[in-house]
Amino acid sequence: MTEVYSPTTAPNPKSSFFSVPSDNLGRVRFALKVLQVLLSLVAFVLEEVVSSCLSCSSLYFFEFVSCTAFLFTLLLVFLLSTQLHSRVGISCWPKLDFVYTAVMALLFLIASIVFAADNGGSNEELTAVTFGFLATAMFFSDVGYFLKTRGLPFMSGGAPDSSNGGVAAPAEVEKLNVPE
Repeated sequence: MTEVYSPTTAPNPKSSFFSVPSDNLGRVRFALKVLQVLLSLVAFVLEEVVSSCLSCSSLYFFEFVSCTAFLFTLLLVFLLSTQLHSRVGISCWPKLDFVYTAVMALLFLIASIVFAADNGGSNEELTAVTFGFLATAMFFSDVGYFLKTRGLPFMSGGAPDSSNGGVAAPAEVEKLNVPE
């Protein structure tokens, strides 16, 4: 007995939920993003373990940055490594990814420097600062790798991008109906 659907059925390679590499996230950048998530989480958890602080403002800023980096990078990795990014309604993922990663690298650097300069010297604080600098290095590595492999995402071959993701209208070359 022959199978009815075998000659016409073909596997769909894009049907898997998790797809790395993809157009927006290659294997190397995926690994960098996973390291960013893990190091940000460890820095946040170690900061939470600190039981007392002499100057708590630097601790709270480091807490805010490490928690924000962990949560938003995890969300970004989840969106870019699945097909959910196509359902969000954002068409400029490379720009968003680049700007987010660069801003988070700068914020993590500032927070780590401030927390390193103004802490009580406990082992938990020093370890949290160390993981903060490691996470900072991963964010800067991601920015550098992005620039090396894809270039600056704001350069689109001279054609301006439109705000809705479609093709921008050409600029008017000659003004019409202009009195001389």
